[in-house]
Amino acid sequence: MAQELESQIKNTRMKKILLAALLLTSATTFVSAQSLHIGAKAGANLNKVDGQAFKDGFQLGYHLGGFVELDFSKTLGIQPEVLFNQTNTKTASNASDVLNGALNGEKKTLNYLSIPVLLRINAGQLLTFHVGPQFSILTNKDESIFQNGKNAFKSGDLAAVLGAQVNLGSLKVYGRYNIGLSNISDIDNTDKWKNQQIQLGVGLRVL
Repeated sequence: MAQELESQIKNTRMKKILLAALLLTSATTFVSAQSLHIGAKAGANLNKVDGQAFKDGFQLGYHLGGFVELDFSKTLGIQPEVLFNQTNTKTASNASDVLNGALNGEKKTLNYLSIPVLLRINAGQLLTFHVGPQFSILTNKDESIFQNGKNAFKSGDLAAVLGAQVNLGSLKVYGRYNIGLSNISDIDNTDKWKNQQIQLGVGLRVL
């Protein structure tokens, strides 16, 4: 119990530090930006969770939210976003060996509030590259419970984002790969779980 409580305290502190850093970065960039635009976006997710307990295949989900474009020059800028991010996965045939009570092929849906803060690299007016970190908070942790009655997933996830975007005036068409960096398993075993996600979508700049 003491170790579990200490782990929860550390996770809470990490979230506060990361969110404070994101707010500070955003405030600084707003002051120094040469141009600022706001937009909305939506698209499809192809998700999988790497780990022995899950099937090795991508499942369909979706994402939607908003973004801010802050350009310091014609070439470089930053793009913070806030997204509702759905991850779907299925348990593997050996899931019951790793997770007591888990069923073969059982579908699990993880809903995240994701906050990517991305570097914008503009290769001309048509093409933009994105790279940066993404921190996600699991919003349905109480529902992510296997039959053994224990939470299976940690409340936070850190990922690296790599992507490209085609700019068609106010319309944006993009693709990304989100590489999970942290172990999202909240169960005491040696199997590490990491999110992997492909995102395809469109955005519309409204301001």
